[in-house]
Amino acid sequence: MSICKDCSKQSSFGYNKPEYCKLHKKENMTNIKDKRCKEQECNKFALGKTDFCRKHGGGNRCKEDGCNKGAEGKTDFCISHGGGKRCKEDGCKSSTKCKTGFCISHGGGKRCKEDGCKSGASGKTDFCKKHGGGKRCIEDGCNNSARSKYDFCVSHGGGKRCKEQDCNKGSEGKTDFCKKHGGGKRCIQDGCNNSATGKSNFCISHGGGNRCPNCIGWVDSRSGCQKYDGYCATCFKVLFPDDERSKVVYRHTKEIRVRNEINSHFKGFIHDKPLYTGNCDCTHRRRIDHRKLIGNTILAIETDEFAHSGYDPLDEEIRYDDLYMIHSGKWIFIRFNPDGGKVDLEDKLKVLIREIEEQIRRIENEENEVLLDIVKLYY
Repeated sequence: MSICKDCSKQSSFGYNKPEYCKLHKKENMTNIKDKRCKEQECNKFALGKTDFCRKHGGGNRCKEDGCNKGAEGKTDFCISHGGGKRCKEDGCKSSTKCKTGFCISHGGGKRCKEDGCKSGASGKTDFCKKHGGGKRCIEDGCNNSARSKYDFCVSHGGGKRCKEQDCNKGSEGKTDFCKKHGGGKRCIQDGCNNSATGKSNFCISHGGGNRCPNCIGWVDSRSGCQKYDGYCATCFKVLFPDDERSKVVYRHTKEIRVRNEINSHFKGFIHDKPLYTGNCDCTHRRRIDHRKLIGNTILAIETDEFAHSGYDPLDEEIRYDDLYMIHSGKWIFIRFNPDGGKVDLEDKLKVLIREIEEQIRRIENEENEVLLDIVKLYY
């Protein structure tokens, strides 16, 4: 605290810095310490030698080209460009929160008071956004978090909107578009334009996001789920069969629905059994979801959740080659995608049954002339 040069009171007035109190101020001196921002209707303190608060352009500005944010602390840059104190965690460049020395991710700042929650508390509240902290949407009956300067959540119009014509979704991150229209961080896999997941640089199909630790090395690895302690539902049920959560995990639900529908219309289909040659200790015990041998042709129906978007095309080709080595006759594959919200699953199953009927007719009339036919439904 600076003291007046003529008495023991706190100094507030001066020309460039506070040197005198109000009683002993000299001519033309201004209240530097308590000077208010000149922006209309703003009552915040002006910073330094400027006439405005930080929000309205006062104080030292960030020296990064094109940035007009306020510099942080005694540094020359804003928080986004490396200014201020940084997190003490090795390899972390995020800014520290409060006086803890760490960023929010590494335990800095005030923590959420919800039992068992380690997230940072939001704003001036005692809870994180998930547990009701921070500013909430003012839409009647909505308890979602309000977006930044807005009074509404994204669903009710809060936040910046996507600039794509006729799209009213919220824009993603610092971009001007929603995820669907190219906004947010994108997957860095060559030729992929899907949205990157979480803090990774890849989409879910190419290994992004939190992966299940049990199947992370598999070609069809799945995303981990917080509900199942980071495992995918399938692996969790196998690894922890006695856990109460495993009792409500219904494996291959969609595949079973397809099986039941096929069985109600046709006879002779074999479901999810290994296909291998007799008297041979083959390394490949390839399974087909549903298959039936008709003459010299195997009609195979595969239930491909989400169109197997996460599968490597090369692995798909190898699978076809392995199956052909076991059965060297003709093949017809119907690749059925049960997912996607545009068409109801019940309607999709009706189309699948009609397609099976058509392929059986073709086989019986010997109209399938090539060794491998692949029919994709809802891809």
